[in-house]
Amino acid sequence: MASSKKEKPDLQKRVHEVPHKPGVYLMRDRFNRVIYVGKARDLRKRVSSYFLPSKLAQADLKTRAMLDATWDFETHTVRSEAESVLLEGKLIKEYRPRYNVSFRDDKRFLVVRVDHSEEWPRFRLARFKKDDGSRYFGPYAHAGALRQTLNFMRKKFGVLTFGRGAPTERELKSSTYQVPVRLSEISAEQYRERVAQAGEFLEGKSREMIAALEEQMQKAAEKMDFEKAAELRNMINDLRSTTRPTRRFTRGSLPSTIDPLADVQALADVLRLPRAPRIMECFDISNISATHVVASMVCFRDGVPDKDNYRRYRVRTVEGQDDFASMAEVVRRRYSRVLLEARQANPDAAEFSQENAAETLARISSHPKRSETKSRDPAAKPQSNATGFLDSARNDESFVAVRLPDFIIVDGGKGQLSAACRELQRLGLHDLPIIGLAKEREEIYRPGHGLPLRLPMDSPALRLLQRIRDEAHRFANAYHQLLMKKRVEESILDDCPGVSQNRKNLLLRRFGSVNRLRKASVEEIAATEGIGRKLAEEVHEFLRRH
Repeated sequence: MASSKKEKPDLQKRVHEVPHKPGVYLMRDRFNRVIYVGKARDLRKRVSSYFLPSKLAQADLKTRAMLDATWDFETHTVRSEAESVLLEGKLIKEYRPRYNVSFRDDKRFLVVRVDHSEEWPRFRLARFKKDDGSRYFGPYAHAGALRQTLNFMRKKFGVLTFGRGAPTERELKSSTYQVPVRLSEISAEQYRERVAQAGEFLEGKSREMIAALEEQMQKAAEKMDFEKAAELRNMINDLRSTTRPTRRFTRGSLPSTIDPLADVQALADVLRLPRAPRIMECFDISNISATHVVASMVCFRDGVPDKDNYRRYRVRTVEGQDDFASMAEVVRRRYSRVLLEARQANPDAAEFSQENAAETLARISSHPKRSETKSRDPAAKPQSNATGFLDSARNDESFVAVRLPDFIIVDGGKGQLSAACRELQRLGLHDLPIIGLAKEREEIYRPGHGLPLRLPMDSPALRLLQRIRDEAHRFANAYHQLLMKKRVEESILDDCPGVSQNRKNLLLRRFGSVNRLRKASVEEIAATEGIGRKLAEEVHEFLRRH
């Protein structure tokens, strides 16, 4: 009898395909989960070193465990070593691999902040970009090079760095600020011109200045002043490292080694879809606890996330943890809403008459259990009209705000797919392409096919499906954590003397959250129905102490 256990692939054979370029590499386990992210100046040298027998014999326990768990790897090239550092940090924060220690906390790369609302703006270091009206530069991978660049800017442009407020007496008279003239001899407006020049330099408009420094370095070397030449050389390297244009990698983004449109076309070819699906929607259920069962719907447009059209749901009608019923509820709510909004936006649509709209909405609002027993004739008029309406919603520009997707993915196997298909049938959307993606073996379930489809792990189509599914999973878990955090905050009121469950509900209904209640005054709390002045003072004092 043949063993069903998968055989671990020989990854050493694939090493010669890795380029000699800077970039990042991801190690994946047998379930295709990312377990380690690393960076390298030369990807082939770094990745190949993991699979050398001599290297493995000398590896520490953590590295050996990681390699034992590694069943696949992938690489992504970037343009410079600095970019590889930035991308490595972003991917570690996104995937949180169990074999990575660094970057898993809340540390961020440095950025430079200039607050132009100040009379004398300063160039300061920060960890976060905020929506506060300031101008930000970065992020920067090398903190040391950045600090040296700010020192150079202070001397070259005569701008203020670090500190706060207007220039101090020392800063006004210091010899550091003698280029082009002392700060004490210029106005705030003249100083702002210096800030603008320094900002252009930090943005990368520094070629002429670096060329002048290189010329000084050559002259120092010709005069045998090697100490000065070495100092200038280090300064030039720091400036190039800081002012070189660098891509900013947002959450979920990868370099251009991934071609989203090509992956979409590959998916259409593998599944034999009538056309490449421009808009894809994926559903995931998160039922970590029965307290809050939530779901997410993420949308990808042309193979990349369309975050403006993400949706999240709290499951209302399902008791306990029932993935199938939860999936049915969310799919029903999503597409009944789309149909209803489209009907309201296009009341004169010929393909969706008032009678059919009423019948469709009746099917939408009918009880799920009653609907399941209802036979459905594919040739029935409501379905054909809804299908015609679907075609209009896809093609008519007036439907853009409420258009239906070209392709649906549900996270799960046969059960989740069947539940979603039943709801689409009730809505008359039986022509919408839909699949289920089962996580354990990455099997693709399709309506009308008894056996699942399994694609190679390096298939672009499968990688696209995994990116969509993982994004839906992340979005659902984030919502779940948000609700759990809110629940924990609300439970603080349970320990407040004199606050019953009814009064707790009144306070939360009035203020929306414990955080807002904490910021409220005694008078505002006392204005809540059922809360007197004395209790308001007790609540205010309790939240101040806790």
